[in-house]
Amino acid sequence: MLTKRIIPCLDIRNKKVTKGVRFQNNIELGDPVELASKYYDDGCDELVFYDITASAERRPIDIDMVREVAKAVRIPFAVGGGISTLDDMSRVLLAGAEKVSVNSLAVENPGIIKDGAKAFGSQCIVLGMDPLKVKISAEIPSGYEITTRGFRHHTGLDALAWARKAVDLGVGEIVVNSVDADGTRNGFEIDLTRMIADNVGVPVVASGGAGTPDHLVQVFRQAGADAAIIAGMIHTGQFTIPQIKNFLAESNIPVRKQW
Repeated sequence: MLTKRIIPCLDIRNKKVTKGVRFQNNIELGDPVELASKYYDDGCDELVFYDITASAERRPIDIDMVREVAKAVRIPFAVGGGISTLDDMSRVLLAGAEKVSVNSLAVENPGIIKDGAKAFGSQCIVLGMDPLKVKISAEIPSGYEITTRGFRHHTGLDALAWARKAVDLGVGEIVVNSVDADGTRNGFEIDLTRMIADNVGVPVVASGGAGTPDHLVQVFRQAGADAAIIAGMIHTGQFTIPQIKNFLAESNIPVRKQW
């Protein structure tokens, strides 16, 4: 049986890890390389880094940070934010990342997914999506609309239709980050995650809302997620990765343990 992956997320702004609720009222939490090293030592399975203002500011990602993280950990990590060209992807991968995550700029230029998958392989291309729950309509039949640029822009795209299109273009993994749940620590958006997981043939990562280990059990059991992203619940020290993995194991959720 495949083990479920636990993936700490480090949102980066001004070279510091930051965390807020729906990208609002952010507070600084520390150095990204130091936190990456800590979570690696604690036994996380992967890491993900988002330069959360790069796309909105239309600037490239901080490639020096990527290199420093690559030196500090020996697990896969994905990088997103400000990636708009094949050259951007190449620079990130050559700096040591295993995956690149595309979100806002992929909505504007879906061809970047196809080009990236052809150049580097689907396993390297992750779609980050930020769906917002809306009223069901002819345009948004799933009831979830894709937003971009830190939830600031409504695209009119249906989340399920976009997920399917992205897979057809070559995406190898989808991170489903609920706008409504982001940063709340009230639990993942189960219905949204299950809808995407049930309708695509690639791994689905649940994101947004993790607050307790039981929230991870729920999203694995009820939504069929292959992995879960966590942030505030470990950044604050409320829980540790060993505590979370032990709880999952005791709940009969298969996880990789290194101790």
